[in-house]
Amino acid sequence: MFHVTPIPAFDDNYIWALQQPGSTQVAVVDPGDAAPVQAWIAQHGFELSAILITHHHGDHTGGVAELATTGIPVYGSHHSSFNGITHPLQQGDRLELFGQTLHIQEVPGHTLDHISYYLSTGDGQLFCGDTLFLAGCGRLFEGSASQMLDAMLYFRNLPDSTEVYCTHEYSLANLAFASAVEPDNHAIQACLQKCQRLRNLNQPTLPSNIATELQINPFMRSNQPDVIAAAARFNGTKGDEIAIFTAIREWKNQF
Repeated sequence: MFHVTPIPAFDDNYIWALQQPGSTQVAVVDPGDAAPVQAWIAQHGFELSAILITHHHGDHTGGVAELATTGIPVYGSHHSSFNGITHPLQQGDRLELFGQTLHIQEVPGHTLDHISYYLSTGDGQLFCGDTLFLAGCGRLFEGSASQMLDAMLYFRNLPDSTEVYCTHEYSLANLAFASAVEPDNHAIQACLQKCQRLRNLNQPTLPSNIATELQINPFMRSNQPDVIAAAARFNGTKGDEIAIFTAIREWKNQF
């Protein structure tokens, strides 16, 4: 597994820095801002060797041009609108990084070019951008509810131990919504208390893991009776899981 360090950026972004323990070589995921990455690398005497992009939004790509001036490879979706990608990736590809293999999954929904990077060794590590959040999922800016549900189904089937590295500190807001959907879910309340303690100490609430998300995340639980009932209370929705997921996503948009 990678040693992973969060580099805070903007108001609530995390740029994830990946290393093999003991190495000075570093890769970063979604550097929306170059300055905090440059400062962190200089402070520790590291060398940037690769950049991984999950999707084209500026708060994930804005620092790439400044960071990649020495020919550093930039990985991302093969059909991304971001023109800084030098090594395009698509569904089923494998990325060899620092002796580890990352599996590429196309997970459109938030954007059409969104991909995730999954390391299957050890407990497992998932770098999922703005698709899966702690207790939440990304807004549907370009894709459909069906596409985002497909992404959630992929995440559901990863091992429970998989660490989930999303790129925003949205946990408290997401948990407030999850509590509204499932007010009797004790796992949500326990996670909310834990995350509140962490934020009071100015510490990240991330990473999460798949086991936790299966207990607390309404978008991972759209097949569960309590979430199905909550969707019906929200707007009378009944039907298949896509209909339930769509209702919960619309509820979150208004929350």
